[in-house]
Amino acid sequence: MNFSIITVVYNSESALEKTIKSITEQVFKDIEYIVIDGGSTDGTVDIIKKYEKSISLWISEQDKGIYDAMNKGLKKATGDYVWFLNAGDEIYSSDILSFINTLGNDADAYYGEVEYIDEDGKNLGTRTLKKPPENLSWRDLDKGMVVSHQSIIVKRDKAAYYNLHYKYCSDIDWMIRTLKNCQTIVNTKKILSKFLIGGYSKKNIIESNRERYKILRIHFSLYKVLKSHVYLSVKFLKYYFTNKKKLY
Repeated sequence: MNFSIITVVYNSESALEKTIKSITEQVFKDIEYIVIDGGSTDGTVDIIKKYEKSISLWISEQDKGIYDAMNKGLKKATGDYVWFLNAGDEIYSSDILSFINTLGNDADAYYGEVEYIDEDGKNLGTRTLKKPPENLSWRDLDKGMVVSHQSIIVKRDKAAYYNLHYKYCSDIDWMIRTLKNCQTIVNTKKILSKFLIGGYSKKNIIESNRERYKILRIHFSLYKVLKSHVYLSVKFLKYYFTNKKKLY
């Protein structure tokens, strides 16, 4: 059992090193680490070169955006399983891949929880509304990203390519299509990753919401999409007015 971990990055010298260290510190070592840089103009490439001995393959060139970069990484991957961790994201602990390895390579996908962190690495907790379901299916994604993109590991031959027609939310379309390819999906019941908040879609919230709705309507009926959005809206308001806490 071996893993291809793919990191896409652009002008993120301050965040990339933490991501790389979380991979190099893994107890399990059968890792192919691929870094796809979009032609950074800051010190990102210097960070990559600093850890070059721990990186299996890296390229730095202009691309058509984050999802194009992810497709480049996926095409280069040779491992049994692929895992996307973008710059700023981290593997939760040094023993995660060792634990996954003990589960064997019979499953098509492994998933778990995510812990949110800020730019200083401060723990902001796990998600409050969208918790990973006990038994994940692509049908669960009518409620949105019930599993974080950074906390699912899939067999390489089951992983779909990202649809470049989508600018903000191709990750949910990717996960739906990938899970449709999977027969055996295992809940690790562990936190698998740390996710740096404030990503591209978060910064373009209105456009990303429109795009997400469009994607969900392709995969689900209008009734299911509206029902899930009403359910989440009610749950959001109830939680917000009860706890007065920021939701991630």
